[in-house]
Amino acid sequence: MASVEESESGGGSRFYGELAHWWPLISPVAEYTEEAEFAAGLLESAEIPVREVLELGSGGGHNAFHLRARFDMTLVDLSDQMLEVSRRLNPGVPHMRGDMRHVRLGRLFDAVFVHDAIDYMTTRGDLLAAFRTAHAHLRPGGVAVFLPDHVAEAFRPETDCGGSDADDGSGIRYLEWTWRPTDARDIARTEYTFTIRSADGGIHVVHETHEFGLFPTRDWRRLLIEAGFRVETAREPADTPRTAFVGHLPRV
Repeated sequence: MASVEESESGGGSRFYGELAHWWPLISPVAEYTEEAEFAAGLLESAEIPVREVLELGSGGGHNAFHLRARFDMTLVDLSDQMLEVSRRLNPGVPHMRGDMRHVRLGRLFDAVFVHDAIDYMTTRGDLLAAFRTAHAHLRPGGVAVFLPDHVAEAFRPETDCGGSDADDGSGIRYLEWTWRPTDARDIARTEYTFTIRSADGGIHVVHETHEFGLFPTRDWRRLLIEAGFRVETAREPADTPRTAFVGHLPRV
């Protein structure tokens, strides 16, 4: 019988730590083609030509794999293990470890992109700090694009599953259950269960709980304006469309 190992989200997340090398099988890079194309169009909505793009919370680099054909990417993530996965996929692309709330690289970019890692901002203070980081790295006329999985008024509980196999016979499958606790106003939770098969056929199971910030669109707009942006929104062309927030920096 497979054993079940429990852990909780946070800086010590096993998902982005010891399980990071499974990321290409959990979320294959080919699945990012359409959302990367959507993001690229928003990044190119800047008032200036966009060549240099900073991605905060870049994870395993699957969006960057597609975006690098159009932009010079610089990737920042909090997890050393996920950065290592991304380096193998995106050789030659600069990778740096940093927290999107605090990192300062000492240079400017034409655009900043933040995918669903922005969901880990669980307070309005954290969200504002991430917006200020994006603002601090933008040239005048630049644009910052944020693509959260959920906003509060559109949130619905959901379940997803997936995974795939490696050539050596190992593989991974996941069950993802996202819900909103009745006693948590601005929080959603995702319960991840991973069933992992090693190359010799051994099985073990990992369960992990992640918490996400869940804020209404009006708060996203208000905080982006407070950070110094002019704000627009866009709807992703997908079966379950997400709301993208686009922050424009005035051109001097």
